[in-house]
Amino acid sequence: MSGNSVIKLQGVDVYQQKHLVLNNVNLHIDKGEFVFLIGQTGSGKSSLLKIIYGDLHIGNGEGQVAGFDLKKLAERDIPFLRRKLGIVFQDFQLLTDRTIEQNLEFVMKATGWKDKKLISERIRDVLEKVGLRSKIKKMPHELSGGEQQRVVIARALLNDPELILADEPTGNLDPDTSEEIVTLLKQISLSGTSVLMASHDFHIIRKFPTRIIKCEGGHVHEDVTI
Repeated sequence: MSGNSVIKLQGVDVYQQKHLVLNNVNLHIDKGEFVFLIGQTGSGKSSLLKIIYGDLHIGNGEGQVAGFDLKKLAERDIPFLRRKLGIVFQDFQLLTDRTIEQNLEFVMKATGWKDKKLISERIRDVLEKVGLRSKIKKMPHELSGGEQQRVVIARALLNDPELILADEPTGNLDPDTSEEIVTLLKQISLSGTSVLMASHDFHIIRKFPTRIIKCEGGHVHEDVTI
C-alpha cells in the first residue's frame, strides 16, 4: 500500500451496537483520488462512513484516516480528525437565518479560527472555488438547490481537508445540477483533496468513470465494475 493513503483500513470489523455490519474490511484511498461508494440501503455504506469520520469505533483490524490511528482515537481527538475531513450530506444543513457568509463564519469560529481578516479571506477563497463569490450576502432560501449544495462543498473546504466524504450529495438535485456538483468534486480531487462519494445514481456513476467501492453482503469490495 502506498504511503500516500488518506484512508487505509486493514481487516476492520464494523459494528453497530453489537451487530456486525461489515466484516474484514480492506480499503485504501490515495491522496487526490476520486472514488464512488455504492451499495443498497442497509448494506453498510453509512457505517463505513461513520468509521472514517470517527462516529463508530473499529472492532478488529487496523485503520488510519488522514494520519489518525482509528484504533487509538480518543473522544478528544475526534474534532481534530474531523478538521482534516470535509463532510457533504444530501440535506444541506445550512443555518436558514444567516447569510452564506455567516454560515461559513459560524463553522470557522467553531473550529478555532479567530482572526477576522483571515476568516474573511478564506470565505471568499472557498466561495470562489465553487463559483459563488457573488452570492456571499445571500440567504440560503435565495439560492437554488444546486447553489446550496455548492455552499455546503465550500463549507467542507474551509479547513483545507485531506478528504471529502460526500454522502448522496446529488440526492435532492436534478440530473444537470447533479452533474455540475460531481464535476466540481472531481475538480477538487485534482487539486489533491481525496473525495469518497456515496451514490445510488448510476447515471452519474457511468458518466464519471472512476474507481468504485461496493458494500454488499457484509463485505466491502474494492474496484468493482458496474
